[in-house]
Amino acid sequence: MRLRGGCRRSRCQPGCDNRRMPERLEVQRAVAASAGEIFAVLTDPRGHVAIDSSGMLMAASGDIVAKAGDTFVVHMDREALNDYPLGLYDVTVEIVTFEPDREIAWTIHGQLDLGHVYGYRLEPIEEGTLVTSYYDWSAAGQSWKDAAIFPVIPESALRATLGILARTVAPGKPRPALSGR
Repeated sequence: MRLRGGCRRSRCQPGCDNRRMPERLEVQRAVAASAGEIFAVLTDPRGHVAIDSSGMLMAASGDIVAKAGDTFVVHMDREALNDYPLGLYDVTVEIVTFEPDREIAWTIHGQLDLGHVYGYRLEPIEEGTLVTSYYDWSAAGQSWKDAAIFPVIPESALRATLGILARTVAPGKPRPALSGR
């Protein structure tokens, strides 16, 4: 069976990389806004749509989330990625981590329950907040991992979403310096 990069399950071809693939992506950006201002966007279902760089999130319905277990619905259009013909569909976002002004994470339920988690960690820094966006599929079922669908969203999309978040909460403000890092 041929896998990505010229690899075969039974043996490795020249140039094949058999190292374990990472199951988590993390990107960071310093943002010239308080953790509270950023957290307000991340707890609002419409905030998720506003900062999405993938183009898949079309609209959201539901209330601002206040604790782990809270949910809201996002109306999606996979056409933006042009990879799988899913068309228009809805997913339920379930908050799995909720630490006000520090961290929020969620999983997605819908026609495909993949078991992946998206989240943000917020760390106060001089003149703003260091925002870490992460995408973790380590808890996904092995059958999904074997299907080689991860990461669903590339690192570049996480990074672009951080740029949109910065523009949303701190329009026109320069990025704070990260001293001592």
